[in-house]
This record gives sequence, structure tokens and C-alpha cells, in this order.
Amino acid sequence: MAQPYSQVLFEKDGVYIQVNVNSNTTDKDAHIPGKVYLMKKPEGIFIEWKAEEILMLDGQNNADQEWAVVGSSLSVGYKPDKDSDALNMKAELRKKYNISFDILDLKSFKRSAPNHGWAYIIFILKDGTTFPALHFHSGGSKALLQKFGKYIHIKRSPNDNRLFIVQEHDPDMLSKSFDELHLFADSSGDLVSKFIKDPYTTTLGGFSKVTNFLRDTMFTQEPVLHRPKEEVAEILQADEIPGMEISQQEAGFEFITKTKLPSRPEVKRSAPLTAQEWSKHMDTDGRIKNVEHLKDVMFRGGIEPSIRIEVWKFLLGYHDWQSTYKTRTDERKRKVDDYFRMKLQWKTISEAQERRFSLLRERKCLIEKDVTRTDRTHKFFEGECNPNLQVLNDCLMTYCMYNFDLGYVQGMSDLLSPVLVVMENEVDAFWCFAGLMERVCDNFEMDQAGMKVQLSQIHKLMQFVDPELCSYLESHDSGNFYFCFRWLLILFKREFSFNDIMRFWEVLWTDRPCKNFHLLICLAVLDTEKSTLIENNFGFTEILKHINDMSGAIHLEDTLKKAEGIYIQLKDSKKLPAPVAEIIGLDVVSPSDSGYVASRDKSPPQLDLNLKENGLHTPNSGTAGNTPDDSSIEILNENGDVGVNNFYN
Repeated sequence: MAQPYSQVLFEKDGVYIQVNVNSNTTDKDAHIPGKVYLMKKPEGIFIEWKAEEILMLDGQNNADQEWAVVGSSLSVGYKPDKDSDALNMKAELRKKYNISFDILDLKSFKRSAPNHGWAYIIFILKDGTTFPALHFHSGGSKALLQKFGKYIHIKRSPNDNRLFIVQEHDPDMLSKSFDELHLFADSSGDLVSKFIKDPYTTTLGGFSKVTNFLRDTMFTQEPVLHRPKEEVAEILQADEIPGMEISQQEAGFEFITKTKLPSRPEVKRSAPLTAQEWSKHMDTDGRIKNVEHLKDVMFRGGIEPSIRIEVWKFLLGYHDWQSTYKTRTDERKRKVDDYFRMKLQWKTISEAQERRFSLLRERKCLIEKDVTRTDRTHKFFEGECNPNLQVLNDCLMTYCMYNFDLGYVQGMSDLLSPVLVVMENEVDAFWCFAGLMERVCDNFEMDQAGMKVQLSQIHKLMQFVDPELCSYLESHDSGNFYFCFRWLLILFKREFSFNDIMRFWEVLWTDRPCKNFHLLICLAVLDTEKSTLIENNFGFTEILKHINDMSGAIHLEDTLKKAEGIYIQLKDSKKLPAPVAEIIGLDVVSPSDSGYVASRDKSPPQLDLNLKENGLHTPNSGTAGNTPDDSSIEILNENGDVGVNNFYN
């Protein structure tokens, strides 16, 4: 029996998706060319995108493809290639990027800003799935929207002019969340229980299969959607909440309307630290001069890649800022000896000894498993017999000898990988990694106290900075901010491209502009996604899925500027709650009885902020290659504010 025909209602070539293939942003494979289609199939109207290699392969089997082109003389596919082994291999790799969905499953879509450059569209489905942006290098985005706009009703968001919401046929019913429709029989306690018992495995392994994971764990008791009446009464009768403005709009009711924050300034970032400027800050003996100014420059623009191999050693404690050329040479000789002595300890363990050393066996097995899947698409680690994989393995095994108590926990390979790429030397990479672990080791502890504290701190910050979004998340079973777990766990390793994560980490290592700046990064990302989450009425499942799909699609520079803007708002707030001030390291000199911060500034070094009122510049698009693999983590540094609170006047 013949297959039913599918009709091509619209097609456009020169449509690219941007993926994290490797660290080289100029690599053509970071942008995969293809075609976008609007298809009429027996089961509905579909939007599809296929890579060129897939289309060429389809063209070779044209007899199996029964598309009838409507309103176009163009044929689907390309001429067959007789010598197609390479094409077949590449096509197989590209199949995972194919996009196909029924437009009735579409919840919303985002368009690029007018001055962005190439127009792009990001499609978001009802289940929270967020597809990679489709970049229209030769136009056609408006034509596509006009075509499928005939089949669905679209409304522009009143809060974000780049966001468009698909209106359901029955808005009063279908726009309700899953919780309001009582689709879940029980509570989501099983998921939380799994998370608490083993958050690392749940986060690192489960997020890649979040839909199936949630399907298995979420069909439990009906969640409580509203606060108990007694709690509501207590809140309404309480004194003024720090940072909140209360309005008496109706007799007997008080409404929290907004946070008392100054307007968010526009923050400008600068060029990275150059080799010339770095060398100017060394005296004749090699001591670094004016360290605080150098850190200011690094925070503003990062570090030129050519000098990262040297500067990172200072940021990560390998070298002391006041060390000389001679002391650094002597110190490195000692570190080389120490490293190989520790490496020899595990290298010389016999098979018989290892059989009676269960802890070492477990750690060795876990390291081998993680190494084989850490950044394997990056050119530094690609290939089956790549010697750099053995170096990665050996550094992690030696760390088990260096830190017996902590050993190895899944995720450390994610942290070591960029360090090894920069250092390109086993010993130097190890000691820089050890310095990084001093910053983040709290998150690897068995009681998970470090992670729990950070999630709680995000909630406190969000309550003050954006009570509307915080309230929305709480009412949709997401007030625990578990969806941020991966961000904190691996220090955003999977959220930014490989090049961007190196820039992001070196900015964080300056400990500017405040303690726990990475928590403000979380707030900045959520602020960017606020309209998408609220106007799509995403629930717990959809929020997790959407956050997971954002991997590799967050603009670093835009996020850094927004996070710094949030910090300045908090710093300049006249009534900043003491717990919030403590989180970001502002001094609580003489708090009032209400818990507000009365005075908190130390005497900081001067810095030209180049601030303007009103908002942020158009996001810079940053791309490079980091493909989600498996493993990693991050911590709270209680002393991270030393010399940092003085960054702003």
C-alpha cells in the first residue's frame, strides 16, 4: 500500500543551527547548514529542519520520499553522490540535530532583535522543549511565520516584544498548567527524594533524559497550589517585608507590588587583558604590581587566550602574586617532584593490592567511565586513542592521592578539562586543578550542604530582586530552585560554549564584584527567561526541560552585564535585608531592628564603571564548542569577598 503524500507548503535553504561542536568558534561545523520546511502531513502541519547532509542522503533514496512540492518548482533533496561513505558518516552524526514537530505542540517562539544580524527563530514546545535557534542567513524568517500563522493564532508578549505566544483554541481551559488540571495524581515527593539521595547522578544523568525521568517520577499526589489560610493570614498581618512595597488597593487586602530597588544601570564591559598590559605589571624580578587593578581588568573583559597559561596559575594559586621568577622556578621543581611521587603511589599498586583496596577500585572505575565521555567532541580530546585522555585520567587518579578524604566525585573531570586544555601540561594542569578544587570542594561533600546552601541563597535573592518570578516558581513547584542544580554543580560548564566557559571562569576567579557572584548569574539567566516561563505557564516539568535545553545557548557577555547590574541595584538599595547583604558579602555595620542594612561599604579602589540608566545592550552572540557530556561541581567560598567588596564606590 502506498504511503500517503506529504505536501511542502514552504521551504527555505540557507537556514543554519548553531551547535557546540568544538572550541573553535570559527569552525564551519559550529554552524550546520540545512533547510527548513512547513509540511502538511496526514497527521497534521509540521515544521521541520534537516541538515544538508541528511537531505543529500535523502536524495539518494528519492524513491522512498513522497513529498509533493506545492507552489514551487524546486525538488526536495540533492543529486546523489556516488562516493558517499563520508557523507553517510557525517549524515548519521547530524541526524540528532533534526527538528520536526506538529505546530499544535508549539507553545511559543522567540525572534531575534532587529539589530542582531542574521534573523533567527527559537521554537519552544508545550512540554518545555526548546530547539536550537534557526538562523536565516539568506532571509525567509518572516515568510515562514506568515505561512504557519495561517494555522495557529499568535499573540505578541506584552512584556517581551521578541516573544510570541501561541493561543489555544480554548484559552480558559488549555492555558492552565498541568497542576491546575490535576494531571498528576500524587505529590512530586519521589522526585525530590531521589534528588536528595543522589543529586549528582540525578542531575548529571537525569537531565539528559528529563522527559522520561519525570514521567516515571511525577505521577504522584496532587500538589498543593495555595498557601494554607493560616499562613496567608500571617503574611498579611505581618510587618512590612524588607524591600517590598505594600499597597492598600482593597479593604482588608494588601498586595505586594514591587521590590524597592533602584533602576538597573547599563553596564559596559571592556577588552580582555593583553600580553602587553600583563608584562607591564611585572617588575624586574617578576613580581606582579598593582594586582587589584589587574583583577579589575580581568573582570571587565577576561584574559587574552595567549596568556591564560600564565595568568591562570596566579588566579588558581599555583603561583603567589608576589613571587619572583626565581621563586616560581624553584617552586615548580618542587611541585613536579611532589606530583610524580603521588602519581607513583597509585601506579605501583599491584593487582593483588588493588583487589583488597575497594575504595581505590571504585574511584578508578568512576574516573575511567567519566574520562571517556568528557568533552569528547573538543579537538583536544577527540579520537579513540587520544593521549590527552590518559593525561586527564592520570591527573584525576593522582588527585585521589593528594586528597584522600575527597578522592574523586563524578563531575571533577568537567572542571579539569578546560584547565588541561589551557595548560597543555600534566603537572601544571594538576596543580591548577587542585587550586580550583580549593574553591569548589564543598559541593562534593557527602552531606551536600554546600549545594543546599546555594539553592537557599538563590531563593532569598530572588525573593528580594524579583518577587513576581519567585512567587510564580513557588506556585509551580519550583520554589526550591532544583532546576538550577546543574548550573551550580558544574559552574555553568554545560550552559556556555567551551570558549565562553573559560572566559566565565576567569571572570569569577577575580572574586569581583562581590562574593557569590555566580548566584547573581543564576538570577540574570532567569531574568532573561522570565517572560518565556511565565507567559508559557510552564510547570515543574516544563521548566526543567526548558532549562536543560538552554545548554550552550546562553549569551555570556549579556548575562555578565545583567548580573553586574543586579549587583549594583542591590548595593545601591537603601533598605537591603541583612541576609541578602550577607550573601553577596556587603558589610552589615549597623543593621536596624527591622533587619535592613544601614551601612555596608568598605573603602574600595576607584573604577570607571561607564554606567548608563535604562537597560542592557543587545546581547553579543558567543559561540564555541562544548557538547554536553557527563560530570562536575562548584562551591561557596566564605572568604571569597576579601578585597572584593571594595570593587565599587
